[in-house]
Amino acid sequence: MTSPTPDPTRVVRRRREHERQAVVFGLIIAFLLIAALGAVAAYSGAISTPFSRPIFTPAAAVPRPEPCLPAVKGQPDGALPVAYEKINVRVYNASETGGVAGANAEVLADRGFNVSATGDMGSQVETSELRFGVKGITRAYTLAAQYTSVRLVLDDRDGNAVDLLVGNRYSPPLNADQVLIAADQPLQDVQGCVPAADITPIAREKPAQSAKTA
Repeated sequence: MTSPTPDPTRVVRRRREHERQAVVFGLIIAFLLIAALGAVAAYSGAISTPFSRPIFTPAAAVPRPEPCLPAVKGQPDGALPVAYEKINVRVYNASETGGVAGANAEVLADRGFNVSATGDMGSQVETSELRFGVKGITRAYTLAAQYTSVRLVLDDRDGNAVDLLVGNRYSPPLNADQVLIAADQPLQDVQGCVPAADITPIAREKPAQSAKTA
């Protein structure tokens, strides 16, 4: 009995498959060697990689310091609230919501504040702000007591008028019976306040559109 004669075509095809496998395995081994050498070089510091650079995280915006209450002559226990009718308030919309300036102005006027103007403040703020000069700090504290959340921002104006900027995340005025100030009780400094003399005031911002209120 004679052995079958190998098929030449099959022999050639099998040889080519072996050659292809040898090439593929060779490339894989070469890639792994190069990767290993690169990893060793990066670990030893011989080459720099993007991962060796410090990760930069932008610093969060630091809120401006809020001024402390000033010492007031004749009030040794601390500054007392200012009578509402003596506080000149201008109310400006600094949010995306229409009508909020007028709504706040109406409530404050009903309580006796001297609301002299309303309008739009061109730029926007997130949290509502009271802006005022050094002469208006006690007045600003008295007005701030009408709200659960409002920031006190010192600017470079000369007078004692206070501007209320109603922001995107505004809170409406508290109910009158929830306002925790009394005429004969000293006001309390906000937490973390800084003496006004140690604060650089911002430039006073003028409204984009303003109207006098009767």
